[in-house]
Amino acid sequence: MKKSLLFAALCFLTIQAFSQVYTNKIVGSKNESLKDSIEKKGYPYALPIWGKKAAAKGYQLPYSAGISVNYFWQESSLIIDNLMVGFNNGEMHNLDEIIRFDDAKATASSINIRPDIWVFPFLNVYGVFAKAKTSTAINAGVWLPDFDSTWSQVGSISTTARFDATALGFGITPTFGAGGIWIALDMNFVWTDVSALEKPVFTFVFDPRVGKTFQFKNPNMNIAAWVGAFRVNFTSNTVGSINLSEVLPVSELQATVDQGFVKVGETSQQVTAWWDGLTPVEQKNPVNVSKYEAANKALAKASDVLTAADAALNDGNSATVQYSLEKSLKNKWNFVIGTQFQINRHFMLRAEYGFLGSRNQFIGGLQYRFGL
Repeated sequence: MKKSLLFAALCFLTIQAFSQVYTNKIVGSKNESLKDSIEKKGYPYALPIWGKKAAAKGYQLPYSAGISVNYFWQESSLIIDNLMVGFNNGEMHNLDEIIRFDDAKATASSINIRPDIWVFPFLNVYGVFAKAKTSTAINAGVWLPDFDSTWSQVGSISTTARFDATALGFGITPTFGAGGIWIALDMNFVWTDVSALEKPVFTFVFDPRVGKTFQFKNPNMNIAAWVGAFRVNFTSNTVGSINLSEVLPVSELQATVDQGFVKVGETSQQVTAWWDGLTPVEQKNPVNVSKYEAANKALAKASDVLTAADAALNDGNSATVQYSLEKSLKNKWNFVIGTQFQINRHFMLRAEYGFLGSRNQFIGGLQYRFGL
């Protein structure tokens, strides 16, 4: 598919890096010996704060620090509005009427590293460091008014923009567990630097879930399963710039611009012929006047954009296109299910899948924990 300079900014990346460990209140008569052992043994580490008091009351704490490596993949549908385009730092043109998006789908895959510590027995704090590949696939129609100001599609655009990204951020996870049943409210704040964007994209994720941990005979080995929700909110305004030579060969872009001039010229002639064919009384009709003015306004806008693009193409490799747009997720919420296998208190393997709505995602990772 052809890459289009109009959509280079449509890259979206969400990093989700929660791994399920929690402070668990030991309950039940069959667990009395374990509870007594925890209370008598005490807690040997400095973190979390109040860890010693929690252990003395029969809470089983995870190791206070950890590091995990995760693979993350996500695909989401986007809604795009207020598209502005300019060339060689010239005037910006709004193309909402002319370019109409049928579908926009953002995909991201990343490897992220997450160090974390338990500040309190009920609160985990972590950092996020990630390298990612992102892409946005766009299907859009090119629309122009005809002689009676009825808009019709005169062309289509299919493009996929691909970029590298680096993400940094942090998160907090309030959590509580008793008898192996737990609730976690994961929240993270991530800034993603995407190539070709002027500013990093800010993303906020809220990830509530509830689960159950099933213990094996080995007290240090268990498996957990959970269900929950996943809500994403991210910066809506995107601004960027790209060299035209990075999109398509200049000759191919020039051919597209030339075809656009031909289509605008033909439509302009149709509008003029329609208007000239009206009687003086019909030309004074407010409905006809409105149609005529709206058609000429749209055609003038299309002509201005094509003229600016044509002038930029004459600059060869030095030509640039600037763009801005507003984007939002088609659905902010989706459903998640997951599981984690704790090999021992040091090592855990985890997998989670999110679906429903217009977003699908997968995360898998390995975590190592140790005491501080």
